[in-house]
Amino acid sequence: MSRDAITTWLLDADPAIRWQVLRDISGGSESDVTAERARVASAGWGAELLERQTTDGHWGDEQEHGWMTTNDALALLRELGADPADAKVRAAIDLVVDRIKWWQLDGRPFFDGETEACINGRIIAAGAYFGAPVDKLLERLLSEQLEDGGWNCEAPPSTRSSFHSTLCVLEGLLAYEQANGATPATSKARLRGEEYLLKRGLLRSLSSGAVINERWTRFAWPVVWYYDVLRALDYFRAVGREPDPRMAEAVALVEQRRDEDGRWPLDGIHPDHSSRLAFDVETEIGKPSRWITLRAVRVLDWYGP
Repeated sequence: MSRDAITTWLLDADPAIRWQVLRDISGGSESDVTAERARVASAGWGAELLERQTTDGHWGDEQEHGWMTTNDALALLRELGADPADAKVRAAIDLVVDRIKWWQLDGRPFFDGETEACINGRIIAAGAYFGAPVDKLLERLLSEQLEDGGWNCEAPPSTRSSFHSTLCVLEGLLAYEQANGATPATSKARLRGEEYLLKRGLLRSLSSGAVINERWTRFAWPVVWYYDVLRALDYFRAVGREPDPRMAEAVALVEQRRDEDGRWPLDGIHPDHSSRLAFDVETEIGKPSRWITLRAVRVLDWYGP
């Protein structure tokens, strides 16, 4: 397929994909991008996801696990690009702020976060994006950065960072800076976290040089909390970082995943998404995926030849 044909195929999609294609790939006008993005909360996946919220603010009613499903829903709503100023979106976030507390943690507000860095990175990303108060959570995450520059849900006692946790927190810091402006502390922490990933070529052990996990070269969506090299590269694109030679292997792996038509397949659906949120977006594993193709094309455009 030609580039124009792939773009046309991408545009024949849900508003959540269409507005990002217009912004990132096809060079749509600002008015067209804004108009298409405005549809996310009222049509397609975004509208359906908002309709699934219960009157107590949760997605999923189980008291024990409903908070995790809510975290998944908010992360997905952000990834769809729902406009935080939309009345339906604003009402949904207000319900979360007003009604969801961490009963396990003395009733603290949802956007104050819990105890694991990978979860808290996703909470601060959604909270900052949707305009919820997240300063307390930011302070916590900054204080939990490890000596090697990253984060880990198992620290302490672990003193070694996790790719999963580090990228979750980096995405959260970026969302915070985009919403509130960078501070010396957030910029320093973010750059240290980025360097943690870059020193390892986005997928290799620093000590042995071996690829840590082959699954990081296969792409699922939604990403939930899982690391892969396409997600890491899309983060560096979003942050506006100059392409770095240490990304070259990861970029080559993305290129290798392209099918004979020039599109990228959906390699899987993470089990956490299927079992908790159970919200179908794309389901045909092994078939061309608009989400994966959108993200891969814009990463390769950013990285250049």
